[in-house]
Amino acid sequence: MSLQIRKYIRHPSDIPIEVEIDEQHEEQDMLNNISSGGLSFHSQVELETGKIISLRIPAVQPPFETKARVMWCQVNGDAFDIGVELLDKEQAYRARMVEQVCHIEHYKREILQREGRALSGEEAAREWIDLYADNFPNAEKEANKAG
Repeated sequence: MSLQIRKYIRHPSDIPIEVEIDEQHEEQDMLNNISSGGLSFHSQVELETGKIISLRIPAVQPPFETKARVMWCQVNGDAFDIGVELLDKEQAYRARMVEQVCHIEHYKREILQREGRALSGEEAAREWIDLYADNFPNAEKEANKAG
């Protein structure tokens, strides 16, 4: 399991994720981290290992949607941290792009809060790329280092 966890890249916990557990139960949670193979999120609901769920990240356009399998569920205070594996391997490249968009969206919010500057998505992307793209982790390199 440590190999899998090291492949994840930490994200600010202010990116919303919609989780459909079954047809009757959907909730909005917060994304913890994402990689090409999976992601984790903070949830008020305990999920059983092996359960198949639907995920949607509306902060990106078009919204990122995929099916995932619950790999682990850990108590975190009065809630849970859930780790899932993406079932659609074709989504791996898209997950990498979503990962970058989540960082840019967080940067945009951070600049507004810290400096009072309201950046467009394009302005935030340009600034974030100039400041952080060279240091943005490469999931394949991280996986190779961990293995």
